[in-house]
Amino acid sequence: MRRTPARRPTIKDIAVRAGVSESAVSFALNGRPGVSESTRDRVRRVAEELGWRPSAAARALSGEGSGTVGLVLARPARTLGVESFFLQLVSGIQEVLSRRRLGLLFQVVEDIDAECAVYRRWWAERRVDGMLVVDPRGTDPRLPLLDELGLPAVVVGTLPEPHTDYPGISNLWADDALAMASIVDHLYALGHRRIAHVAGLPELTHTRRRIRSLRAEADRRGLTDVHSLTTDYSDTQGAEATRRVLAGEQRPTAIVYDNDVLAVAGLGVAAEHGISVPAELAIVAWDDSVLTRSTHPALTALVRDTAVYGGHAAEQLIALLDGGPAVRVQDQLPHLEARGSTAARAAP
Repeated sequence: MRRTPARRPTIKDIAVRAGVSESAVSFALNGRPGVSESTRDRVRRVAEELGWRPSAAARALSGEGSGTVGLVLARPARTLGVESFFLQLVSGIQEVLSRRRLGLLFQVVEDIDAECAVYRRWWAERRVDGMLVVDPRGTDPRLPLLDELGLPAVVVGTLPEPHTDYPGISNLWADDALAMASIVDHLYALGHRRIAHVAGLPELTHTRRRIRSLRAEADRRGLTDVHSLTTDYSDTQGAEATRRVLAGEQRPTAIVYDNDVLAVAGLGVAAEHGISVPAELAIVAWDDSVLTRSTHPALTALVRDTAVYGGHAAEQLIALLDGGPAVRVQDQLPHLEARGSTAARAAP
């Protein structure tokens, strides 16, 4: 049973707590004359204690929706400039929202605590009617918070197991474990037995799922020289991780990268070391993009229509806003497109 959403503090609440009239509260909060400075200070202090925020629009004051949904991204801002995944995801979201004349409010923050603070502020200010949530985590404070606030939401990505189902939160996901299995199948068939994995942020559920899947596929085939390194998805850390794995005693014959930026950085490091791709090293990128198709050789990559994926997430959120039930939907599995960066392993 869904809990009763937290109630936003009102002008009346402030007036009762401060011991003044509602008109005095309005004068004080709007900087208008008619109240003493001591009353103004007391009203503002009470408003802060109650967590009151001004409404974003007259529609919200009248009890109507804001006509806007929110998306907050807790990623290092420097990693977003060239990564195509989120740009494509947002474009698909916006295309679907625009059909319903809904706006998208987007913000980048430094960590998950800051993201939760944005949720609280947007809710208090009546800025959004619902949220799109990305990058699910093993211990994720965002979902119980959204349930507490009564904000409908769609989580894009794999939820941890076990997880709590919330009546106002839907989930759209693709199977990262099966996608990783398809990569290992491809590399194993080409003769690769030493595989490195340059992964993303370690706290993300999909990172953990990919790492577990790689290990399970390796164990199933009796491969012992398979390992993963986590990064922040940036080209800098991708290059550093690649240098580390190439400097080992037993250099891998294949490296799987968790996004296109990491993979292109890895290709550059291989060139630095005079390592031929794919003759001496195979490279696979998790996300396809113009980057992976523009290198020489072009990079083998997992391909899906990310804009369509984003559109599906927006459609789920609209269904919740229309009063529909929360659902969990598995989206289409990305398919591996073999290109010039992978080839049969040459005999040692």
